[in-house]
Amino acid sequence: MAGFRTLDDLDAKGKRVLLRLDLNVPMQDGRVSDATRIERAAPTVRELMDKGAKVVVLSHFGRPKGKREPSMSLAPLVEPLSQALGGASVRFAADCIGPEAERVVSDLAEGEVALLENLRYHAGEEANDAEFVAALAQLGDAVVGDAFSTSHRAHASTAGIAQVLPAYAGRLMQAELEALSKALGDPTRPVAAIVGGAKVSTKLDLLGNLVGKVDRLIIGGGMANTFLYARGIAIGTSLAERDLADTAREIETKAKQSGCQIVLQSDAVVAGALAAGVETSTVAIDAVPEDQMILDIGPASISDISQVLGACRTLVWNGPVGAFETSPFDAGTMALAYRVAELTAAGSLISVAGGGDTVAALGQADVVDRLTYVSTAGGAFLEWLEGRTLPGVAALET
Repeated sequence: MAGFRTLDDLDAKGKRVLLRLDLNVPMQDGRVSDATRIERAAPTVRELMDKGAKVVVLSHFGRPKGKREPSMSLAPLVEPLSQALGGASVRFAADCIGPEAERVVSDLAEGEVALLENLRYHAGEEANDAEFVAALAQLGDAVVGDAFSTSHRAHASTAGIAQVLPAYAGRLMQAELEALSKALGDPTRPVAAIVGGAKVSTKLDLLGNLVGKVDRLIIGGGMANTFLYARGIAIGTSLAERDLADTAREIETKAKQSGCQIVLQSDAVVAGALAAGVETSTVAIDAVPEDQMILDIGPASISDISQVLGACRTLVWNGPVGAFETSPFDAGTMALAYRVAELTAAGSLISVAGGGDTVAALGQADVVDRLTYVSTAGGAFLEWLEGRTLPGVAALET
């Protein structure tokens, strides 16, 4: 990954700094129900305040599609943002461009903060429209990107404005980029990847990129069934994309050519249906009954994969290895989560994980804080793993 500018490179004193955050937080009855994203963004805001910047916070919320939807206003975020900043006053502008925004920004003193209204109230945001970019740029002297989760979108506030104003990475963005660089950019080898989830079709680009980057590719979840089927192994009534068997074999061939070992489970927990309390059994992977489905990896697989992880120095994880939402089919994912946390704590493994289901599973195992880095960026994290250029990141490169 190329180098990028950070807050260390920004002389912020007296400058109007446009700070792009992702404040797309959960709401209930018109109030913020989970302020985690706001709290995580607060250190960057405080640092800019302490440096004497006039901080202008930009964010989207929901998908208003260029219209003013009252239910998607950022106004309810003023109080939670103020609380996250230790009670500091946060001004609010009822628009993100034009006279109202200009008035609020011009009234800011050094070290003060303003929150502007939802960027997506204007169609120009998602269209990366030049006029909208220019209107935003009029409000600032520099822009700080601290929303990795939106960096895969070439929108006005993530990519367009960075072509007009000097652009820098905020502390959240910096942490994410540094973690991902350690995982795939210039990793300590051997490198392993755990890729799970239901379908191969949703992660073809990911698998295709990873086989050329990692030394061990551990495939779990429903997508493993497709690979097992492609190897000629009977998988009963298991979820699988049988029409992608040739694609699975092509990925295996590419992995072999790249020196990447694909690791599949050696045993499985099976049942007649995916339901809590259903009768289960553990069988060798080549002994799955015709009327049963694979719903988790078995104890032998847990042991095998744990040994593989123990021999590796870097891990990227995207996707659970079983139907973890339904007990007891969470056992495999939980066991691997504990193993990864243990190896990370011992200093023998750099562990980077991300993706909605993965974050949920790690939360269920209560190990989120025990991995090297857990990304909550969703689509941006996945596109990074697929090897794509992220417009909001490219804009920060030196």
